[in-house]
Amino acid sequence: MSRLLFTKEGVSIWSSHLDLMRALMRSFRRAGIDLKHSQGFTPHPELSILMPLSVGVESQCEIAEFTLAEGCVLPPEEIVARLNPVLPGGIRALDCWEDGKKAGKLAWLRVRLTLDYRASEDGGCVPPCRDGSQPSARPEEAADSRRQAAGDEGTDSSAPLRCAQNDRIEALRALFARPSLVVEKHSKKGPVETDIAPMIRELTVEATDSRQQASGDGRTDSSTPLRRPQNDKSGGDAVVIEAVVAAQNPTLNPLLLVTAIESYLPEHKPEHVLCRRLEVYDQDMNVFR
Repeated sequence: MSRLLFTKEGVSIWSSHLDLMRALMRSFRRAGIDLKHSQGFTPHPELSILMPLSVGVESQCEIAEFTLAEGCVLPPEEIVARLNPVLPGGIRALDCWEDGKKAGKLAWLRVRLTLDYRASEDGGCVPPCRDGSQPSARPEEAADSRRQAAGDEGTDSSAPLRCAQNDRIEALRALFARPSLVVEKHSKKGPVETDIAPMIRELTVEATDSRQQASGDGRTDSSTPLRRPQNDKSGGDAVVIEAVVAAQNPTLNPLLLVTAIESYLPEHKPEHVLCRRLEVYDQDMNVFR
């Protein structure tokens, strides 16, 4: 049994789990890498993904398991070199190795959620005008009102937004510090209530410029902006939640963190959310490989 570490980014995030499986199988064939097939009337390649990824979620730590066909002997570095030229856009092989830890040892997942509030700050959540009148509901008119007020009194029009951002961060930190967070999630049996607090090992909430994304090593990368409608020219900052959550038995879908915000703090519901898997660990928080 061999394992492949790969990314799922860009346009590939909109592929379903089955589409991703088919893409990997085709890529192995195109790369001339023969996989072992199962027995029976409908044989299929022995290829699986340890943690199926939700549609719309990015990842830099996806792991696939596969078995080479008898007689197909290739070093791990050659498998990576053969796959990358034929993999679809957004999917890139990073590493390959034989054996490794048992799949049942995978216990924790580090994720980053980038919550964007730009539209709401320039539209709905706008502070009253200095003359006491209500701000316009249109984002561009609201922004003009703040700039005009700032020009009249010589103050910084971004100060109310910064205060709102600080209040939001403190509210989110207090929310996830609660000993219990019961949210509703959908299962095969219908909606069920689940307490997600015990499935969160660690969590931080920080502010960051929405045009910059933190990379896996903590640095920012301005070359990977948040995806926005082309006509969205609003300003404002984003909030980044980085958390380590349960990966197996039980499994916590990171997007349930956003569900908790919508349930407990509806006034801080984000306009856009970008979710990215960063790393997977065993029970002792050692990198799982």
